[in-house]
Amino acid sequence: MRIQRFIKQSLRWVGDRWRGLLEARAAGMVSAEYAVGILAAVAFALLLLSVMRSDAVRGALTDIVSRALSVSA
Repeated sequence: MRIQRFIKQSLRWVGDRWRGLLEARAAGMVSAEYAVGILAAVAFALLLLSVMRSDAVRGALTDIVSRALSVSA
């Protein structure tokens, strides 16, 4: 019984230490995660901007708006 109790206490202690280390490590990465998220959002916005400025998309959107206005008129 003593050995089992010792093993449980040791495992609990190791788990608490690891949990503390992981929480401390994750707290420092929050800024980096935001920076990567912002860079990804900017890259996606630039991609959408280039797609929206293309002649094919511009023509398709103009067509859709023209049809919508002619139906409602």
